[in-house]
Amino acid sequence: MNTTQNPLAAGKAAHPNRRPNRFAELLLAEKHSIPLSIALHLVPGALIVAVYAFVAAPLVRAIEYPPFLAWAIALCVILFPIQFGLLWLGKYRTGKYSLRGALGYMDRPVTRGKVTGMIIFCLLWMFIVSLALLPVLDTPIYNAFFTWVQYEGADPSGVGYLDGFSQQMLLTTLLICGPFTGFILPLIEEYYFRGFLLPRLPQLGNWAPIFNMFLFSVYHFWAPWTVVSKLIFLFPGIWLAYKKQDIRISIGMHPGSAALATVIGIIAISLGYTSL
Repeated sequence: MNTTQNPLAAGKAAHPNRRPNRFAELLLAEKHSIPLSIALHLVPGALIVAVYAFVAAPLVRAIEYPPFLAWAIALCVILFPIQFGLLWLGKYRTGKYSLRGALGYMDRPVTRGKVTGMIIFCLLWMFIVSLALLPVLDTPIYNAFFTWVQYEGADPSGVGYLDGFSQQMLLTTLLICGPFTGFILPLIEEYYFRGFLLPRLPQLGNWAPIFNMFLFSVYHFWAPWTVVSKLIFLFPGIWLAYKKQDIRISIGMHPGSAALATVIGIIAISLGYTSL
């Protein structure tokens, strides 16, 4: 990566008559301080857990649907305002609602053919490595340190949120949540974590993607036993997005894998596999 070129510099636009907004200026700065960056990485995860515990879980429990729906609701409640916030920051900088005004890595410097190849590699890596790490990392870490986590569906399998419900209810839940958890919400996470936060850590050099990836893994407070495995299977997509300054790579890996997993899950339940 050419560290002399800041991927956010091109997003600056001149608005000499605009009244300054100190909060917007702080967020849109080309460099975030480490404490600010840590807060911006982790606070959304804490808010998601709070919304789940105090709003979404009681609601979903009352209508007797799988807790997976509650997590989808909690994620929507927090991530959609973040997306609108990014658009607002884009408008503050450019005068119109646009992600390009707030995000880096948006200029598509890598050819379509190379991006496609990188995405395919990252998807294969993510599926193969995540499945391999489930029994050797996630399960032992959960059993050793996190059995005290008692919310519904908490287990290292990753599908406990859906266990114990009828085929019809599972299928309904996935069809309702699928567009959100299977693509839209992971896409917002990539815009926020890789497009907005990662480019604003130039002081860390090549440690920036490691820092970003670690905090993104910890941000999933609802599954702390997956932090180590996430560091491994997310690494290629985040590293390549950083080195190539092209967010399409991590978008193809993360929302792409979520979409594939959702489609596979819907097909499996439709065929009668109610315990994924």
